[in-house]
Amino acid sequence: DKAPLSKSLLLVPSAISILLTLLFQHYQKFFTYNLQAIKEDFQIWRLVCGRTICLDLKDTFCSSLLIYNFRIFERRYGSRKFSSFLLGAWMLSALFDLLLVEIAEYIFGITINSLPSGFLGPVFALFVPFYSSIPRVQVTQVLGHFSITNKTLVYILGLQLLTSGSYIWILALSGLVSGICYNSSILKVHRILCVPSWVAKIFSWTLEPIFSSAEPTNEVRVGMGATVDIQRQQRMELLDRQIMMSQVAQMRRQRQQQGGMINWNRLFPPLRHRHNANYQDHHPSEQDTPPPTEVSEEQVARLMEMGFSRGDALEALRASNNDLNVATNFLLQH
Repeated sequence: DKAPLSKSLLLVPSAISILLTLLFQHYQKFFTYNLQAIKEDFQIWRLVCGRTICLDLKDTFCSSLLIYNFRIFERRYGSRKFSSFLLGAWMLSALFDLLLVEIAEYIFGITINSLPSGFLGPVFALFVPFYSSIPRVQVTQVLGHFSITNKTLVYILGLQLLTSGSYIWILALSGLVSGICYNSSILKVHRILCVPSWVAKIFSWTLEPIFSSAEPTNEVRVGMGATVDIQRQQRMELLDRQIMMSQVAQMRRQRQQQGGMINWNRLFPPLRHRHNANYQDHHPSEQDTPPPTEVSEEQVARLMEMGFSRGDALEALRASNNDLNVATNFLLQH
């Protein structure tokens, strides 16, 4: 739901990869990522074909699962901004691929004529915002020392993809570097390599109706926990979110009736100081309410870029103690 681009990247390249592997093997030569043909014969079309479709079904499976997990960024930032990130990461990683191959040949004397095919550079680039912007929540522990979080499975999939080929580390490194360059706005790359608004409108009119999905109902099974404990924890977290959102909705109705502002500080501190899922709701007195937190204008600007008003952005950031992720998640739900 609300991720048509992720759905298209999940279905179309996977279907083509399966067809090339099972039925049209004689066409696989057109989708090989042949660096020698690109540099010597200037076959630029091989960049598009070789860096889009996987020829190894293991890579197809792992990259598809990663794209499915990374759909949260399309829901958070919108399809246009998400596609701009993928486009920028794809173009930058293509450049870094060639540079890393030349560096490997110059330093180690390794001649690399081809690299693994597929949409791997942008997939590895998505690990950068995943690491920096997705909160880490501990789910359980193994042997009392090793923590299992909500991000562990994604990192395991990335490691599996990294070890699936001999030279795939080049694609992983170029993808991570391109993700850092785009995510940190180095040299204003995000302003140069972006999808124009008219292109986004054309795709929203033509392809979005095809790949759009209906909003899931409340009866959909929660999460994909591998054990009963993980599933129980996921359901408890879902119940916590429902309680929080119902409280926020009730306070918003009171504000509309009274014409006042929501006292977010009455809601968020108990949540931030909660150490386990079985906490009891409590409301601090007005004397215990901390003074207003200074808000970063950069974070306010990032929230306003997502379409929120300045007032809501300031209110959410103050209430969440300047935590951009918490503020974004609650604003997206209301």
